[in-house]
Amino acid sequence: MASFKIILKPSVEKDFRTLPKVMVERVFTHIQSLSENPYPPQAIKLENSEGLYRIRVGNYRIVYGVDKAMKLITIHYVRHRKEVCRGL
Repeated sequence: MASFKIILKPSVEKDFRTLPKVMVERVFTHIQSLSENPYPPQAIKLENSEGLYRIRVGNYRIVYGVDKAMKLITIHYVRHRKEVCRGL
């Protein structure tokens, strides 16, 4: 499978600043792994959002979209699970 390019929305940088340092490394590792497999077994498709998926990393969630045609993954945000559930 060809690698996907990963793009971080500007809000993700802000999200990273609010994460505990230990979580930043774990989240970044999960984001990097998406380039090889954008649909890992733990990814859940969000029902109310067209083409968005969520991955659980501890108490945090990575919400991202996949564009198969352009081989592009867009990370929309990385937030605590309570904030993600409230926003969707």
